[in-house]
Amino acid sequence: MLPFAEGRIARVPGALFLQARAGVALHASQWPGLACVQAFRPRAQALERDGFVVSLEADASRRWPLVLLLPPRQRDEARALYAQALALAEDGATVVVSVANDEGAKSAEADFARVAGPVASLSKHKCRVFWARAGAGGDAGLAARWRQADAVREVAPGWWSRPGVFAWDRIDAATALLIEHLPATLAGEVADLGAGSGVIADALLRNCPAVRAVDLYEADARALALAERNLAPHAQRAALGFHWHDVTTGLPRRYDVIVSNPPFHAQQRQPRPELGQAFIRAAAQALRPRGELWLVANRQLPYEEVLADAFTDIRSVAGRGAFKVITARRRA
Repeated sequence: MLPFAEGRIARVPGALFLQARAGVALHASQWPGLACVQAFRPRAQALERDGFVVSLEADASRRWPLVLLLPPRQRDEARALYAQALALAEDGATVVVSVANDEGAKSAEADFARVAGPVASLSKHKCRVFWARAGAGGDAGLAARWRQADAVREVAPGWWSRPGVFAWDRIDAATALLIEHLPATLAGEVADLGAGSGVIADALLRNCPAVRAVDLYEADARALALAERNLAPHAQRAALGFHWHDVTTGLPRRYDVIVSNPPFHAQQRQPRPELGQAFIRAAAQALRPRGELWLVANRQLPYEEVLADAFTDIRSVAGRGAFKVITARRRA
């Protein structure tokens, strides 16, 4: 918000904010009609609490007099958003982007300039903000290609993903370790916390014949949409539920089994062990008596104390590299 505070760019009503985040510099009273786009549930809820209207996607049928963007780390997704922001802006409207220095601000500005043309910028607070006028230059052909850079694609036979979701083009090592050690005897109603694109749920449905229902809880709406597509072949085999949900706020019902590869970083990659701890507490509250928790975690994360508060029969059943698989039973 620095160029607005300094009067370099004028606020206009009815602007668009892609990848919007709540913050002390963003006041609803100063931004009448600001349309916020945010697919990550905790951030969307924070914006709603501050009085903003939030949607999962921008209204592509209109053009906007001002577009703000906070791009992600993943470069293909960020490039797609630069091109989208410029395409959604009215001719001559300003597109404003900001990136933290340690998130690659200089390379982000260079990428933006390739499709936007002449760019102005400021640096402060260990961040960089840069802006350009839509239609003022840039490589239109490159922008058209970049708009497809984060498109949904088949990354393995029958499996769909896209840049920007967690481990989008592979099964990460922690998830692979958990899948390898999930027993085929798991049964009943299961919840997958932080389900991503559905990798763990797919393994459960393939390998555990007594599982009759799986609810997937995921804060990233983009990943959840992929999970629904990826698990469609199992729809006749078991009841499936897909929930855009912040697991740290708790779960709405009880389960026989909960599986999870909980996050241990914030979206900006800062270590956040309390996220995994909150997942464990949510699992403890949502499991039926003697229900089973199966999770994978970094070996160094302090999960044992919070597990001991609500679980019994706590066991580390496997370890490989930096990760360990833990199972526990909910106290009766």
